[in-house]
Amino acid sequence: MNKFDTKVQYIKYKVLREVAHLAWKDQLLENINDIPKIIMPNSEPTMRCCIYKERAILNERVKLAVGGNRFNKKVISVIDIACEDCPTGGYEVTSACRGCLAHRCAEVCKRGAITFGKDLKATINKDKCVECGMCAKACPYNAIHNYRRPCEMSCKVCAISMGEHKEAKIDYDKCVSCGACVYTCPFGAITDRSYILDVIDLIKKSEDNSEYKVYAIVAPSISGQFKYAPLNKILTAIKTIGFYDIVEAALGADMVTENESKELIEKGFLTSSCCPAFVAYVEKNFPELKDNISSSLSPVGTVSRYLKEKDPDCKTVFIGPCTAKKAEFQRKEYEGLIDSVITFEELQALIDSKNIDVDKLPETEINNASYYGRIFARSGGLCEAVDSVVKDDDSDFKLNAVACSGLDECKITLLRKKKGVLPNNFIEGMACEGGCINGAGCLIHGEKNKVEADLYGKRSPYKSIKESLSNIKK
Repeated sequence: MNKFDTKVQYIKYKVLREVAHLAWKDQLLENINDIPKIIMPNSEPTMRCCIYKERAILNERVKLAVGGNRFNKKVISVIDIACEDCPTGGYEVTSACRGCLAHRCAEVCKRGAITFGKDLKATINKDKCVECGMCAKACPYNAIHNYRRPCEMSCKVCAISMGEHKEAKIDYDKCVSCGACVYTCPFGAITDRSYILDVIDLIKKSEDNSEYKVYAIVAPSISGQFKYAPLNKILTAIKTIGFYDIVEAALGADMVTENESKELIEKGFLTSSCCPAFVAYVEKNFPELKDNISSSLSPVGTVSRYLKEKDPDCKTVFIGPCTAKKAEFQRKEYEGLIDSVITFEELQALIDSKNIDVDKLPETEINNASYYGRIFARSGGLCEAVDSVVKDDDSDFKLNAVACSGLDECKITLLRKKKGVLPNNFIEGMACEGGCINGAGCLIHGEKNKVEADLYGKRSPYKSIKESLSNIKK
């Protein structure tokens, strides 16, 4: 349990671990219906009305853990049966209402939604209320509160609303698959589909054919995740699972920085392309700025292309903190480059599904990338990387970059660019606050992850991007 931030993550992990454990032994199909009982036996307490409902919810989790509906490519899903215990949402009058004489709340309500009882205290008619919030602003006692659901508050693109039975609904025309709602939902009613079975299948095929190699491309944000063991032992665990080798996604970040810097100097203005949720946000909300997105693939896409140029038959699996990567690898421009994606949560499930004792493993060290490639994991890292390359260039170009941490900051910056009042010539966009170090698929979140990302960067033997790329060319 202490490997994760929340019990919701732990329950999700237990489902994934059991699914993977059975899949390795080719026993999943005949035992899939027993997984809820295995995870939650009769003697275990439940947060629901009864153990049977809890198992019904676990059954839905199992369906998503094995990939869900393969015809539905959407990454984020709502488990309707689990989504019922949040407040219905909207403005409510609290006990702080003093039944005052002014009735300012009613005066500002243009819909006539506020009435008063015998105690002179206000009530809100939900059939008339349009959630404008004017009453809350007018109340001198702050007695009217907006009880928005955690998922709604976390969604910065307003993609979540309430359905007919008060369950969360996702507007996929707005959703950018950032996963903020997945991590925020206190009941785990919103979750991401898993491709863990696809990864197991790739590894099994490689075990049957020594020429068939499966590479794990690991995000630099791994540096702050597995607190119970040294990072180098976690890398050994990844190879013990069955991956042929491990490559840093940060190497792709070095490659991207070199390409993006050249493109920036040529075009004069650019936005980053490394965060798939940010790219989707620009495409859906600022289509007029779409041509300003860097033409570079993301770091994992770039390093995958490099690997497949060297070995066309190899397979690549991205391991990282990002649910949006599960949408990215399905995009046309990534077709044939990235074969699957799993999160750090799913990696932990894979390690434990094989009963790997991480403490007893030797250490594996990989040094593919520079300091700058590794600090892509946190907000501002890409700006620093581009700045380092631009300074090495002989041109007179002056970088004026802005790092946007979270979609709220991205929105403000993009609006300023749209209106022609943005002084910056490069936008680093990160959908998650703090950057990839706080992605929805992380085991743990927090400011300490930034410290770990910087320390990991400083451990690189290559202090410049030019050094790391020169080493690869050798």
